[in-house]
Amino acid sequence: MAQHRMRVRILTTLGKPLTLFLLAILLGGHMFADDIAESSRVSESEALFVRRVAPLLREKCLGCHGQDPELIEGSLDLRSFAGLKAGGDSGEAAVVPGEPEHSPLYLASTRTSDDWSEMPPKEAEQLSEQQLGWLRDWIASGAVWPDEDRVAEIQAAYESEWSAEDGIAVATSGGLDEHWTNRKYDPAGLWAYQPVQKPALKTDRNPIDVLIEDSLADATDVAPRADRRTLIRRATYDLTGLPPTPSEVERFLKNPADDRVAFEKLVERLLQSPHYGERMAQHWLDVVRYADSSGFANDFERGNAWRYRDYVIRSFNEDKPYDQFIREQIAGDEIDPNDPECLIATGFLRMGPWELTSMEVAKVARQRFLDDVTNSVGETFLGHSLQCARCHDHKFDPIPTRDYYSVQAVFATTQLAERKADFLDDENRAGFSEKRYLDRSKRIHEQTLEEIEQVLLDNSQLWFQENGKDPAAWNEELKRLRSKGKVKSLFTSARNAMRAAGVPESDYPPKLVGFTPEQFGKERVARKGLQRLRWEQDRYQPYALAVYSGRTVSRTSVMSPVRMPKDRRTKGELESSVILTGGDPFSAGEAVSPGVLSVIENQVSAEIPVAIEGRRAAFANWVAASGNPLTSRVVVNRLWQWHFGDAIAGNANNFGATGKPPTHPELLDWLAATLVEENWSIKAMHRRIMNSDVYCRSSSNVSTQPYQGFKPRRLSAEELRDSMLAVTGELNPVLGGIPCRPEINQEVALQPRQVMGTFAAAWVPNPKPEDRHRRSIYVMKLRGLIDPFLEVFNVPSPDFSCERRSASTVTPQVFSLFNGQSTHSRALALADRARRETESDEDAITRCFELVLSRSPSREEMNEMLAHWSRVQEILPASPPERSRPPLEVVRKAVEENTGEKFEFVERLHANVDFQPDLQPADVDRHTWALADVCLVLLNCNEFVYVY
Repeated sequence: MAQHRMRVRILTTLGKPLTLFLLAILLGGHMFADDIAESSRVSESEALFVRRVAPLLREKCLGCHGQDPELIEGSLDLRSFAGLKAGGDSGEAAVVPGEPEHSPLYLASTRTSDDWSEMPPKEAEQLSEQQLGWLRDWIASGAVWPDEDRVAEIQAAYESEWSAEDGIAVATSGGLDEHWTNRKYDPAGLWAYQPVQKPALKTDRNPIDVLIEDSLADATDVAPRADRRTLIRRATYDLTGLPPTPSEVERFLKNPADDRVAFEKLVERLLQSPHYGERMAQHWLDVVRYADSSGFANDFERGNAWRYRDYVIRSFNEDKPYDQFIREQIAGDEIDPNDPECLIATGFLRMGPWELTSMEVAKVARQRFLDDVTNSVGETFLGHSLQCARCHDHKFDPIPTRDYYSVQAVFATTQLAERKADFLDDENRAGFSEKRYLDRSKRIHEQTLEEIEQVLLDNSQLWFQENGKDPAAWNEELKRLRSKGKVKSLFTSARNAMRAAGVPESDYPPKLVGFTPEQFGKERVARKGLQRLRWEQDRYQPYALAVYSGRTVSRTSVMSPVRMPKDRRTKGELESSVILTGGDPFSAGEAVSPGVLSVIENQVSAEIPVAIEGRRAAFANWVAASGNPLTSRVVVNRLWQWHFGDAIAGNANNFGATGKPPTHPELLDWLAATLVEENWSIKAMHRRIMNSDVYCRSSSNVSTQPYQGFKPRRLSAEELRDSMLAVTGELNPVLGGIPCRPEINQEVALQPRQVMGTFAAAWVPNPKPEDRHRRSIYVMKLRGLIDPFLEVFNVPSPDFSCERRSASTVTPQVFSLFNGQSTHSRALALADRARRETESDEDAITRCFELVLSRSPSREEMNEMLAHWSRVQEILPASPPERSRPPLEVVRKAVEENTGEKFEFVERLHANVDFQPDLQPADVDRHTWALADVCLVLLNCNEFVYVY
């Protein structure tokens, strides 16, 4: 048979390179096997095709060459023999039976040929060496492609043998095609779906230690127990995110009890600290993507999101059973709609970025919410990124697309609203007085619009004169409106009335008649400014960022907080739930009912109602069921990671085949089973983990083998900021309340931040130090403007769930921590505190060490610090810099979008009028100012920045 070699060519039928052209031609290899006789003996080529090559073709090419008959690329139809024989636009086949080195398909797949473009084109999807071997061997053995009956015959004959070698089938609700439904899985990748099996241990020791040491190559080669000073710092940071005070360290060191007993009491004290809830909430808020704004083009502030953040803090402090914590967040409003706490809890479902503007299709925005909440529930509670099954059956895990949309159907009647929820007695409402600054901005915007309204009315009279029109009807309409008490928007109301009366548009003034570019711009700034203020002012009202169950109301945009309608069960569309082909909201497929993940439904079943209400409550009960093998494993895996830095199963949000499998599966199951047995108590799990020998080991023996010693970690961004405020005595320890605004780099604070149609307000810090020096969990978290100090130390983006904090080491961190104004302010405050609390220079140095490092300095360190203090005092300027004051206004320059002309406006920074600055060099003596440089060194040393 003639052999053909094609040069690399680009098929332009569809206007782009044909991604899977060569794969399609491979299917044409069947034509070279036309003369192969039917035989009961299975040839090597047949077996390779059925077992290896056919699944490879389905995985790599049918998505472009047959899955959608309307979108077949390059005219290559792989659904039939005729299509394969016809080939694509090239009309050539790509397999030479018996000669893989002359077969274009194989050469392209190797990605090393000069004559053939790389296939598949995406490097991430390239064939592995093993897959290339299958392809090569199949071609070398004749490239036989048996028909469907023969394939079925071969599969039946080899089912047992291949199942043992290739994996096992898993029962689910079924995929979009039978090949996915019947595919085999490596049992090792299915560990998360197996029932939790608590290992039976007969020991008086902590089971955690037994299970860890059983995995060590040499259980005797482990680090010794850490000293008490190290342990109190480690435990205090782990459970509160703050450093221990010198008095706490001294009491622990002097405790005469046995080391283990003393540490148990320490852990118990820390678990009762109100700051425990703040620390655990910070971890949780990373996972759920907490933010105080909505993101996207407008990035509107979510005025009452803070109430959800405080709900999480309270829940951890109260040691709320984790299963109850789950139920309240998914379905609190259905469980008890009269309990404000339950309404606030559903803020979890609102954490993702979302908006609906008039420039977007409402159905698309609605689907974005449904996709977001479906995936968020999967990642947060079930350790599965369900969005991988949105467009197609999951490529690696037994999660069919049908399950994805069945879970999504649970939320099909879930609607977004800011719901009335009375303030709780223990909710912190301090700081509400700052609303007066928003009121000032509101008055200025309203005044601007009033002035512009008068301009429009004046311009309208000029328009009548210039165009020779009679203003009588217009003036009569204005008179009528005023007689009815109308004082605002007279111009627009008059135009609307004239239009309604059928008056031709040529007979009354056009919209924004006679406007100058500056007037165009100022009108938009004022109008959009009032729009943004409606969201911000909601912060001080008894409403919760929440959801309700009801029909979907038709809306074209959401530009102000939405309230729950009284006719929620009767007005609007009752959405039908279907599989969306390719994830397209306008491509409805098979109908689905509310459901759960079918892969574990045999272990924990659920009956999800189809009524408007009750879907989420039933689903929440399924997620929080004690028999759900995913839920308990996921949360104890997170807890373990929060203590050790590394999770047992390496990807806390991904328990599927592409996630890292557990390093200690028996330990994971022991923890999961124990959590359920102890009434889902998170604090009980902390006690178990922290009182183990594994947790208390020194960091002196950290090796490649985990848990031989404790792995040091760098403080998180929030811990760094909070610790500096704590050691200086500036930290306001009050729990909860509205977001605070610390001082940030002024260039960033005042930068023009463009949002849809206007500018966002500048970042203006709280006027009082006690308000802006709150813990970092309370810092205003805007998706469009992150505190630069926190950002450079790896605070995660709130747009995506963060399963684990990263800890990069980059140059800007040096500039921020050593040269940043915030650190310099903290160093000066620390110096001032040390001088005030001591009588001598040596005592001041000792006090600084005790506050920052939880120890006293060595004699060598003392001498170095005293010498440095003296040298710095000698080289300081003769007089300190003048006290700085923040600006009271900022001039904004922009291009007006209607005219393309430039204009300016002034933004007033009202809160800066009352600003009380932090301690400055001009406020202290020269000796204290010099000591600040010593304090700066301490705040930058590894011993402060790391937990050992």
